[in-house]
Amino acid sequence: MKSTLIAAFLAFALPAAAFAADIQLPADAPVASVTIPDSWNPTEIDHGVEAVSGDDAVYLSIEVADEKTTDKIIEDIFAFLEENGVKVDPATQTEADNKLNGMDVSAIEWEGEDEDGPVSVGVTLLSPRPGKLLLMTYWGSKGDQEKHLNDFVGIIASIKPVK
Repeated sequence: MKSTLIAAFLAFALPAAAFAADIQLPADAPVASVTIPDSWNPTEIDHGVEAVSGDDAVYLSIEVADEKTTDKIIEDIFAFLEENGVKVDPATQTEADNKLNGMDVSAIEWEGEDEDGPVSVGVTLLSPRPGKLLLMTYWGSKGDQEKHLNDFVGIIASIKPVK
């Protein structure tokens, strides 16, 4: 089975019910927008947005960074995962580069586990404009995350740079 992120990048935008309005990233000076279903309860965080599927099987965050903040946000991502008991297996790391809505995309994924069992973890960097990056973090429970593939593909396909 192809990885969830790669499938999302290669997929066309899928129709989905109950989508929220576009979320501007960041809200005060947008460089990108994303559409997340209301059922995922999108919440504004310091540098972007986070959302969790209704059954807590999938966590997603998208944060805006620049040259000064990228390293700190990446450190915070891994600290967050560690605080939540997520352990990745470095031997399972895969990497892929792609394009999405005109943006360069680099995805790194791992297999791992948390207190509930096997998980998939991904960190994806998207470049909506020179000097700005979107850092997307994905953490999903194996066996349950697949139920949310259509929503996830729709969210990924909706990420667009703001001109």
